[in-house]
Amino acid sequence: MGQRSGRQENSKKLELAVSETMQAEEKLQNNKEEDEEPMAKDRRLISVFGVADLKNGAIGLYNVGQSCCLNSVLQVFLMNIHFTGLLRRITVPPSAAQKRKNVPYQMLLLLEEMQRGKQKAVSPIALACCLSVYRVKLFVQHDAAQLFLTLWNLIKKQMKMPELVEELSDLYAICIQEHLACQKCSFEVKRKSSMITLPIPVLDFNSQVLKTLEACLQYFFHPEELTDKNMCFCEQCGRKTPFLQSMKLVHLPQTLTIHLKRFCFEESAKIHKLSHYLPFPQDLDFNAILTEDQCQADDKEKAAWQYELFAVVAHSGSTSCGHYCAYVRSLTECKWYCFNDSEVCQVSWDDVKCTYGHSSLHWGETAYLLTYMRKHSQ
Repeated sequence: MGQRSGRQENSKKLELAVSETMQAEEKLQNNKEEDEEPMAKDRRLISVFGVADLKNGAIGLYNVGQSCCLNSVLQVFLMNIHFTGLLRRITVPPSAAQKRKNVPYQMLLLLEEMQRGKQKAVSPIALACCLSVYRVKLFVQHDAAQLFLTLWNLIKKQMKMPELVEELSDLYAICIQEHLACQKCSFEVKRKSSMITLPIPVLDFNSQVLKTLEACLQYFFHPEELTDKNMCFCEQCGRKTPFLQSMKLVHLPQTLTIHLKRFCFEESAKIHKLSHYLPFPQDLDFNAILTEDQCQADDKEKAAWQYELFAVVAHSGSTSCGHYCAYVRSLTECKWYCFNDSEVCQVSWDDVKCTYGHSSLHWGETAYLLTYMRKHSQ
């Protein structure tokens, strides 16, 4: 039940048909937008119930031409009640032209349509057209991790209100402290940086398979020796010397996104998908995974490092021909649902575990993005 297929055809006939549909629907939406009294519409949007979390049942998103990746990432965003709580507080753009180009506003419109409609699925065409303005191409299969980051950055940039931007960062941003220490003189450089996803390798430096998510996380924070060609220039020694590079965890957000790096480059420069079995837990405690040397946080911060799995964006197929779907756990019902474009169905944890992967099923479904929710924030 966990295995899903849905690879989309990429013919010119399909592109033309969908393009015409998009133009027609966009024109209809624009006319409707211009006819509707702006103040009345803005009041209606402000009153939007800020949860797409099954208010009218699980609502799918139609595939408008290889948009399965966009649909899956959107479902993870819009099923997150903490994110939609921010989305409903955005400033509504003043003009119709600005509204069409504003990503948070178009996401809010899509959220409203998903909540008020009785149909099994709605079309994300208006949002897809909005994203195309920012070089997120239509009729192209995207990488879910890259698209997630692109969407997040556009949302942050266009939210305008400083307090919302700060809350968005608090919701998703991970803080890491990078350390570089010279092995000759102990000269050390420290730098704090933030990231929106943890890009976790699934192979070690010897190309050996890491067998669990916990092992992948431990490896990510394990110190690495920089020697030979990787040596760094030491200001104190005045020459290139061996360095020890390490990362320490400073802060974890309310919503933690982990990117499993299942796509890697081969020696031939081709991208290869790693489909091996990699289990991930429903409950994740970073205090039990990382050592004291891998953390740079006080006890209050560490007490919040208890997480529960909220969503999985899974990929099936190859790097050149694949399909995405999302498994999301309803925060109100605590039940798992599979969002496969317009098809949505309730599933079990056993179905979600089918995304662990299998070394002999290269076309099988494998988890690519894991979203964990801080326990006490639910």
